[in-house]
Amino acid sequence: MRTLFRGPVHGLPGDSNSVLVEDGTVTWVGMGSAPERPDEEVVAAPGEIIAPGFVDLQVNGFGGHDAAAGHEAIRAISEALPATGVTAFLPTIISSPVDVGAAFAAAAASAAGTGARVLGAHVEGPFINPAFRGAHEPACITDPTPEQVEVIARARPRLVTIAPELPGALEAIARLRQAGVVVSAGHTGADFELGRTAIAAGVRFGTHIYNAMPAVHHRRPGIALALLLDRRVAVGLIADGEHVHSAVCEQVVRTKGSTRIALTTDQTAAAGMPPGSYVLSGRRVVSDGAVVRLEDGTLAGSAATMDRLVRRMAGLPGLNLTRAIAMASTVPARVLGERSLGHIRVGACADLIVLDADLRVRLTMVKGDVKFRL
Repeated sequence: MRTLFRGPVHGLPGDSNSVLVEDGTVTWVGMGSAPERPDEEVVAAPGEIIAPGFVDLQVNGFGGHDAAAGHEAIRAISEALPATGVTAFLPTIISSPVDVGAAFAAAAASAAGTGARVLGAHVEGPFINPAFRGAHEPACITDPTPEQVEVIARARPRLVTIAPELPGALEAIARLRQAGVVVSAGHTGADFELGRTAIAAGVRFGTHIYNAMPAVHHRRPGIALALLLDRRVAVGLIADGEHVHSAVCEQVVRTKGSTRIALTTDQTAAAGMPPGSYVLSGRRVVSDGAVVRLEDGTLAGSAATMDRLVRRMAGLPGLNLTRAIAMASTVPARVLGERSLGHIRVGACADLIVLDADLRVRLTMVKGDVKFRL
């Protein structure tokens, strides 16, 4: 089936662009009439924009489903996420015994989502600093012994979050990177110097920057500044106004540059649902509709959606819609080495969205098939 999108296209000048999709791939981008007659046309209304689908690197759950529950929950999340513009994601599990984390990675690798693409697992822990555990279960946290690291490495998750100050962590970073895993620093108390050492060892991402890591002090900048200043590293930013203040989001963009920032929701089963009680990797959490916390008040992920983060970032001083969209699509795809995602160009996957004048999702296409339409 051939589908032609017409209207303003993210990353292209002018308002009269056209994008032709055939068999799940973008086959032509230009102005005017397509070289082949389409079966369907999607025309952007005034104020709308055609953009690459969003890629979320940290999805603990959505729509009442906890990703840690396995195949069926991951499939349900896959079906629901296109309504928020997400066309690809990493199901995420927080600290669990290593065999559970490895089984989750295997489940995510084999999950065939019927909506958003399932790109593999994000295993967040259990190799984290208990003093910066956030909502992670203390009993599940452990040091990265070679034997335990090997269990995770063999499961081939796409992304692993680790605290580089733990005994054996630098060796674990090197081993995971050798296995093709993107290694992220997070839930860590590392200082600036150790942060730089971890980057040299292979860290290439920072999990939810500023959260679950030491505050930046003018005499003790901590790992957060090491991650922000090194151009080899991208950072995840939960720009919901709760995890990171809007002024600090602006500071991150000015320091890091938007091409190294991946908007991430860190969303839980509470996202897309009314206030109430939900589950995060088996732990009970409470949502007020915007913020998710443990019963003791500890932040425990988010109820935000990616389209909401894009709207917030697009309205910040010094930012615009083009840069906000790239932070939700191009940058996270690049973090994973997914060259056919996050762009609208010939040969790219036909994962496209149409945002209306209020930057709300009107249509989402995944692999050339419409998965959501208002």
